[in-house]
Amino acid sequence: MGNTFYFQWEVDLIRFLQSYMNDIEVKIMSIISMFGEELFLILLLGFLYWVYDKKIGVKVGVRLMTALLFVPLVKNIALRRRPYMDNPGVECLKPVDPEADIMDITAQEYSFPSGHSANSAAAMGSLAYFFKNKIFKVLCVLIPLLVGVSRFALGVHYPTDVLCGWLTGYCAVLLLPVLEKKFKDQRKLYFTIFGISLVGIFYCRTNDYFMGIGMMLGLLLGNLFEEKLVDFPKPANALAAVLRIVGGIALFFGLNTLLKMPFSKELLASASAAQFALRTVRYAIIAFIEFGPYTMLFGKIIKKK
Repeated sequence: MGNTFYFQWEVDLIRFLQSYMNDIEVKIMSIISMFGEELFLILLLGFLYWVYDKKIGVKVGVRLMTALLFVPLVKNIALRRRPYMDNPGVECLKPVDPEADIMDITAQEYSFPSGHSANSAAAMGSLAYFFKNKIFKVLCVLIPLLVGVSRFALGVHYPTDVLCGWLTGYCAVLLLPVLEKKFKDQRKLYFTIFGISLVGIFYCRTNDYFMGIGMMLGLLLGNLFEEKLVDFPKPANALAAVLRIVGGIALFFGLNTLLKMPFSKELLASASAAQFALRTVRYAIIAFIEFGPYTMLFGKIIKKK
């Protein structure tokens, strides 16, 4: 299942790196890889939206979700198998789903482009764009670079997957401001991007796509709810800021667990239309609550008409 295509130098490079990696270095690469994963993105968006500036939080969130959605739209066309699936000597040192068979493409997803690389580029590129600071400009290059290298060193991506992932993330950061200037109501732009991404419903068969459309829908609706009914203030002190972030992370994982409970493990692990629909709804509910009703705990305020 899937397609196999690569340059020989890519396989040679992965084998070369893995031949020098011990258990400690694998752990280091796995930690670096986390800068393109769910927990890091939640922490970043949580800090920006709940603590720093919710308008910037939404803009960064849309850039992240745009990259997050574009990647599986391409993945499910290219259908590129992961390097370890076709190249003896290349090991899978960090599977996408540790509980699933490493050869299960539905669970482990396709290889091209790299979602971790796109996510880290979109996240750090957004920080560099909104915060004109030399440190963020350095991190904008350094962290995606390290994340990308970690992905092919761990055997789960080809270097060309990583290159395309970087391009996707940085394009989201650079193109969104251009489009935002052309829309007086930026929410219309964001819902237009969401609507265009729905084309993937007809051909995408991997979990990352359905998580992405659920997250983006929940983000947009949650922010609309917050603007119309809440309008929460900034935290009064550092303790309040920490409590907002910790509470939001706990809520995210708590809801994710709770919303899975009514369904069997077999259904949740399947590649059925029902599972994809449930995943979309689950992440839409989680994101909506996180960016909308959860903010009502921050103090005031139901707006009076």
